[in-house]
Amino acid sequence: MPSPLPARSSPNPPGVLVAALSGRALAAAARRAGYRPLVADLFQDQDTRRLAARSARVAGGLAEGLSEVSLIAAMSRLAGQETTPPAGFVYGAGFEHRPELLARIGARWPLLGNPPEVVARIKDPVSFSTLLATLSIPHPEITLAPPANPRGWLAKRSAASGGGHIRPAGRDGALYDGVYFQRRVRGRPVSALFLANGRDATMIGFSEQWASSGGPRSPFRFGGAVQPAGLTPQLAATLGNVVRRLAAATRLVGLNSADFMVRDGAFDLLEVNPRPGATLDIFDLDPEAPLFALHCAACRGGLPKARQRTRRAAACAVVYAPRKITVPAMVKWPHWAADRPDPNSLIGRGEPLCTVLARGAKPSAARQEVAERAQRILTTVERRRPRHRPRILREAEAPC
Repeated sequence: MPSPLPARSSPNPPGVLVAALSGRALAAAARRAGYRPLVADLFQDQDTRRLAARSARVAGGLAEGLSEVSLIAAMSRLAGQETTPPAGFVYGAGFEHRPELLARIGARWPLLGNPPEVVARIKDPVSFSTLLATLSIPHPEITLAPPANPRGWLAKRSAASGGGHIRPAGRDGALYDGVYFQRRVRGRPVSALFLANGRDATMIGFSEQWASSGGPRSPFRFGGAVQPAGLTPQLAATLGNVVRRLAAATRLVGLNSADFMVRDGAFDLLEVNPRPGATLDIFDLDPEAPLFALHCAACRGGLPKARQRTRRAAACAVVYAPRKITVPAMVKWPHWAADRPDPNSLIGRGEPLCTVLARGAKPSAARQEVAERAQRILTTVERRRPRHRPRILREAEAPC
């Protein structure tokens, strides 16, 4: 089996398969770690094509996810064009609710990430809540039945990601397939990024996150994150200990994140994302320790020692289209924008337009800068509306 750890100066870096709803961040991380990323995702945007050694667009959507048939076909083509087998397969968002798909992919290519049974256990709300109770880890109450009084409760879709599926529990008490209910808890949202090797875990860092309301249908969708999160040393140590206990109990491997609500030195653990997540861009800043390489090493049992790094604060934010937008043909994207769509792409209302990044001396400065940059993107796109309708690909022309 090929080694997942390439020599940083290798003239022939190994290929690695990457699949996610959006694969750009993982592609960038793989490049920084010395790999040749072979990327399959929904968008195949400008940045993904530039970063990937090869890329393919997969059929599907943000709501329904990646088409299994299209994904397997795309990955087979990407791997088949390599002179040597890929080092393995790394996945991002889009597989939380599909452990059976991970199993089928893992039967063909080495899985550099959590195995399907771990993902299934972590993302099952009843199993996860029971585990947290066993470990005496504070967490919100959940129920599969609609609460008699929905006030103070959230309706969430099992094994979903991105926050777009979360909404206040309805007064009608309706129960939909795959929906469970979680009691709301006070605090500010903090996410812990960590590495695990199946036995132990080490912290990478903490970020504070915020929502970008998409109206009544998606009031809690992911808006952005800034690091560091400004925790007291005592609370940071406590959360780190929680992560290590949880990682050991579930046999997590690789890069993962744990989402907390923190307040006055107390906390509740909301969920764990068993794969590299949305904060990869703002934490993968040390050229001597690229996170993608550490992820691959941890999947094989390695675990680096935790160390404090002094660096500037960093923030990222997703820019959502406030209305249906056609990307201007002549727009000049700034260097701090990522996930840039092609000219004349049609972005539906509420869909992601791009990601913006910023650095600052303090978290507040980075967060303010990233908010201003997001607004500049929207202003630029609105100012350069095209005067003609974009050409729409016929079905036969659309990439798979």
